Amino acid sequence: MDESVLDKLKTLAESAKYDVSCASSGTVRKNQPGGLGNTVGGMGICHSFTEDGRCVSLLKIMLTNYCIYDCAYCINRRSNDIRRATFSVKELVELTIEFYRRNYIEGLFLSSGIVRNPDYTMERLVRVAKDLRTIHRFNGYIHLKSIPGASRELVNEAGLYADRMSVNLEIPTEENLKLLAPEKNHLSVFQPMSYIQQGMMQSLEDRRKFRSAPRFVPAGQSTQMIVGATQETDKDILRISSALYRRPSMKRVYYSGFIPVNSYDNRLPALKQPPLVRENRLYQADWLMRFYEFRADEIVDETSPNLDLEIDPKLAWALRHPEAFPVDLQKADYSLILRVPGIGVRSAKLIIASRRFGRLTASQLKKMGIVMKKAQYFITCNELPMHTIHEAGPEYIRQQLIARKTKAKNEDDRQLSLLFTDP
Repeated sequence: MDESVLDKLKTLAESAKYDVSCASSGTVRKNQPGGLGNTVGGMGICHSFTEDGRCVSLLKIMLTNYCIYDCAYCINRRSNDIRRATFSVKELVELTIEFYRRNYIEGLFLSSGIVRNPDYTMERLVRVAKDLRTIHRFNGYIHLKSIPGASRELVNEAGLYADRMSVNLEIPTEENLKLLAPEKNHLSVFQPMSYIQQGMMQSLEDRRKFRSAPRFVPAGQSTQMIVGATQETDKDILRISSALYRRPSMKRVYYSGFIPVNSYDNRLPALKQPPLVRENRLYQADWLMRFYEFRADEIVDETSPNLDLEIDPKLAWALRHPEAFPVDLQKADYSLILRVPGIGVRSAKLIIASRRFGRLTASQLKKMGIVMKKAQYFITCNELPMHTIHEAGPEYIRQQLIARKTKAKNEDDRQLSLLFTDP
């Protein structure tokens, strides 16, 4: 491989690492005779394309890290004195094929800084995907970033070659986006989102009539918000996420803890490290909205606008609403069982299926994968000696569970220290 291409690869892979909305979910693109690659399991390929968005092995790269914008939070902002590089379309296509043939990757995640104007940059991204699909007959996974402000025509063409597309919202509110990225606005983000959604809906309609109609972004679209760069509460963030999930094309909203790469900019908060615990709580809350039938205003509200960093959002909701418990697992419906801390989607379905054949016991619940140290305070069932939330009280339960978590963490740390201590 050419030495100059390897130098560009080092630079542009480093520049791409801050984009977390990089995942494969729910698309099937099978190989064909004479083609190359696929998005489903095959010889030498191990894919994970579950609904929760676990990642596959992708070449995560930028076309260029030059950019006409000067966003305060971005390492690639035009005022930064960093090493710059740009791939030609041919170089990036050949690099992807070469990496695939060596079994390094299973697909491509391609983003870019914006050079000249959005359409110029988007046209080059489309050419990469088009050449891979039409010239090299590449059937692996392709995730393309749609450039904010790009035209409908280019977004529509990109959707014919990409499995997933994404447009990053970055800053949750327009006011704070204007503060940190004065040259951007939310309209330029929401427009390509709408183009992708309209293309997907039209493709579904066409494929109902003609099975040979081309697919358009079969794995849907995703977006990303930066957490901690501005003063939005978790309530603000989850409200926006909830609105985005009401769009039929939106599959994932990613949350990226703010990394202070431009500490010299006074508009940014002086954080010593990214808010990773908050990021994790937001993902847990996101999961509750997507799979547990929670609304955003139930998870966070006016009295509790931010998520509790010490306990998970589901437990926090249960402790704030003792009137909803205890839940009789022998009689309660599926939606109510889902709200019990320690019970997941799979366990709730097992409970519904199993109770038809007799009364449930504590030992059966453990075998179903229920986390009994949490659930025992919120359910009624045979052989459960512990007090429910009404006898124990929310504050006592909170203290007990936090203490157990701390004790378990300390024990894990002790075991690690013993493992790595010289005899």
